[in-house]
Amino acid sequence: MERLSLAAHSVPHGKRVRLWRLLYGGGPRNGTLIVLPLDQGLEHGPTDFFPHPPALDTDYQFRLAVEGSYSAIALGVGLAEKYMKEYCGRVPLILKLNGKTNIPEDAEAVSPAFASVEDAVRLGADAVGFTMYVGTPRQDVEIREYQRVRQDCERLGMPLVMWAYPRGRAIEAKGGKGSLFAQDYAARVAEEMGADVVKLHEPTADSDRTPEPYRSLREDGPARVRRVVRSAGRVLVLFSGGEKDDRDERVIDKVRLYMEAGATGVMFGRNMWLRKFDHAVALTRRVHQVMARYPR
Repeated sequence: MERLSLAAHSVPHGKRVRLWRLLYGGGPRNGTLIVLPLDQGLEHGPTDFFPHPPALDTDYQFRLAVEGSYSAIALGVGLAEKYMKEYCGRVPLILKLNGKTNIPEDAEAVSPAFASVEDAVRLGADAVGFTMYVGTPRQDVEIREYQRVRQDCERLGMPLVMWAYPRGRAIEAKGGKGSLFAQDYAARVAEEMGADVVKLHEPTADSDRTPEPYRSLREDGPARVRRVVRSAGRVLVLFSGGEKDDRDERVIDKVRLYMEAGATGVMFGRNMWLRKFDHAVALTRRVHQVMARYPR
């Protein structure tokens, strides 16, 4: 499937400059993206680091982002303020503006902002990230907050990356957050709401709870991935790496699947920084080799 290029991305000058730095200034440098996210400490708590204690030190992820030539590192304002000074100019920053803990259940999930687009400008970020819980009963709160963030991004020339996460009782009743219905809807929401980039999860096989017409599609994995990329329209698509998979070949196969479907790239967090450092760098370089075959 043909991949979306920056040339087809109609954005103001400031956004275009920052997107160019992400797409061509670092990482594979060919219009694709490999992003190292570090928002799991807030979203999941310290237990995510238990399998590999060195990863609890944020310097570990920054060193990995530099040594692995990542397109960007994505994290919150507290970590950016404490660590970014040592790495300015060595790895681009995507500043995550909102988040939540996983202590309350997801039935009425909401992700409040704790940073601003002005913070991103001050810290030299090349994009901001915003979680949108698609389908939650409290989505009206997030939509209003997102509107303010989007307007600030337009005013300040800052690219906006939407973490489009289906959540809530209604989503669970209609097949769950990983269903094709949920991920396809989330992809379309990102374009409708003016995101420049969207982070999605690979859609799973649909259950009997999935609404029609999705239940009758019976598509295989590659077809499902292609469908959600198409639904994102002129929004650059990144797929999540999800939980750690110890099988390197499986990780590489996933990257190949996403790129063949027309995605712009991947966000690999735990799949990279829960590995020993040299192993993570070597696996990242293998990802680069795959992405080198998909220039735009």
